[in-house]
This record gives sequence, structure tokens and C-alpha cells, in this order.
Amino acid sequence: MIQFLTALAEPTRLAALQILWDHGEHCACELMERLGATQSRVSRHMQVLKQAGLITDRRDAQWVRYRINPDLPPELHNALSAILTAAQSERSAA
Repeated sequence: MIQFLTALAEPTRLAALQILWDHGEHCACELMERLGATQSRVSRHMQVLKQAGLITDRRDAQWVRYRINPDLPPELHNALSAILTAAQSERSAA
């Protein structure tokens, strides 16, 4: 649980999870553009999310595609949903 919470504590990783929350696959190139981050920075953050079990990835030619881990335990899925909803509400209020 500590690794899960630590992964969510960084704003760029939280923003990446917001993008992935549509449960589709997203290319690293799209994440770079939408997050305004370099390839190395996106890769570093995605590695933390992957190690926490929040996302999975697959190689597609020269790019990597990421998505929310479909095997995320229900309690972590629900916690992530609540956190992302709260983060979205906070951004909307600002």
C-alpha cells in the first residue's frame, strides 16, 4: 500500500493516471505531449507506476503503450478512482 500511495504522490504521475483512466492504451508519445514532459521523464514516471502495480505496458514498434492494470485489486481500483475523482474536482475548482 505504501508503494501505491507513494506512486500517487507525484503530480506528473497523477496526471498520467488521469489520462490512462479511460481504460484505453496510450502511447508514450501521447503522454509526452499531454504532460509536457520528455521521453526520459515519462519513462521514469511510468516505471514507478508499473512497479506499484498500477499500470501495464507493451512495446509497439519504437513506442511503449501504457494502460491501467486490468488486474488491479478491487480495493486499489476503488481507491484510485476516488483519488482521481478528488484530483479532478480540485482542478475544476481552481
